[in-house]
Amino acid sequence: MQLFDLRTFLIVAIVFVPLERLFAFHKEQRIFRKEWKTDLLYSFVNGALIKLGVAVVIIGVSAAARSFVPPGVQTAVSTQPLWLQFIEIVILADLGFYLAHRLFHSVPFLWEIHKVHHSIEQLDWLAAARVHPIDQILTKAASILPLLVLGFSEGALAAFALIYFWHSHLLHSNVNLRIGPLKWFIATPEYHRWHHADDQEAYDKNFAGQLSIIDKLFGTLYMPKNKRPEKYGMGERLPGNYLSHLIYPFRR
Repeated sequence: MQLFDLRTFLIVAIVFVPLERLFAFHKEQRIFRKEWKTDLLYSFVNGALIKLGVAVVIIGVSAAARSFVPPGVQTAVSTQPLWLQFIEIVILADLGFYLAHRLFHSVPFLWEIHKVHHSIEQLDWLAAARVHPIDQILTKAASILPLLVLGFSEGALAAFALIYFWHSHLLHSNVNLRIGPLKWFIATPEYHRWHHADDQEAYDKNFAGQLSIIDKLFGTLYMPKNKRPEKYGMGERLPGNYLSHLIYPFRR
């Protein structure tokens, strides 16, 4: 869900296209599936809007918020071992993501914005890019702002950003990944497929971005045994191009 340059796009494609061919969950799904051109446009254009919006929010809010955090707290946080900072960042960021994501499902106007992402009817690595800029700006801000205010080090934040980038594409990918009991702690494609499933029992479930255990703690986890999603989407078709998606939430 980030801005691609051509080199980054090719690297991600070189990794995921073979994985989706060799270990496909939906074996009948083609590489050039329905609406892939629209999601390709999202990959190259959407990220610029998101980065600008997130930067504005962070600059406007974090400077004011930091004044309420004692410098000693920021020093203590930034001088922790990198591995410990990374663990703390993943937990804090995903709690922020969970809360923001849940709001986008429960507040009517926010849901109209979030519908853009849920309009995906065939999941693959490229589908991760289809998200309304307002959606991502607010969700990313909810995840990132606490980390900046508390003063986590640049190295730990960079490691988290790298993992988040690859993990977000993995979650949407058409890869049949099995990690055993760890699936109850770490978000997997199986877990996220149910979030996108057009199945009433799966609606408003699996909100976390990286830690499925957060949904377990809040009672929103859904991963039934011996069952698989039959279709994806929300039963409502959006106009099939990028610009139409951007104005969709503001239609009359």
